[in-house]
Amino acid sequence: MDSSVSSLIRTSYLEQPSAEQAVHPSVYSKRKRLIDIAGALVGLGITAILTVPIAIAMQFDSPGPIFYSQVRCGLRGKPFRIWKFRSMVVDADQKKHLVRNQAQGHIFKNENDPRITRVGRFLRRTSLDELPQFWNVLMGEMSLVGTRPPTPDEVQKYDSHHFERLKVKPGMTGEWQAKGRSNVKDFEDIVRMDIDYQRQWSILYDLYLIFRTIAVVFAGQGAY
Repeated sequence: MDSSVSSLIRTSYLEQPSAEQAVHPSVYSKRKRLIDIAGALVGLGITAILTVPIAIAMQFDSPGPIFYSQVRCGLRGKPFRIWKFRSMVVDADQKKHLVRNQAQGHIFKNENDPRITRVGRFLRRTSLDELPQFWNVLMGEMSLVGTRPPTPDEVQKYDSHHFERLKVKPGMTGEWQAKGRSNVKDFEDIVRMDIDYQRQWSILYDLYLIFRTIAVVFAGQGAY
């Protein structure tokens, strides 16, 4: 990401009142971090097993890179590179302006996005596209449970109350993934759910959201 954009995001966050800058207690939880490391190691083992069949299917369907990376904003707006299995055509970012946004606010969603490949649609429906993010969790850039990691262009448009989301590490899952997934199309609803997560947070609540997410994924609810 351009250093000037990164600096702007960090400055925007640091300009918030000191109470808003304070990070959430979950950031300092050793138990949460141990669960993240254990879960990431297990997840990366599963990822290693599934990478070959996913890569083969992907090359038959839409030849190109196996992985897709994108800059996202983490704790206190710090940029990091998130990793996923590629679920769209190779030049998807250049074609984004051709697709209508069906969401409201600072997010982009389209239920029938033509850029998504056939294999990619399966990966998204089963959340297999997100398996490489276990690497981000192991590196400490993400947590198993947290808030949705925003893109830099989203953060640049934030109002003051939106920065509350950046007080915790972004998560592979969280309140909105476990209770709505792609059916949540209003950015303000995502913000509300992310803040609700911070208010309710505990180790047991993290485990609840993890198991609820697994159940939702297996049921095939709310993803596209």
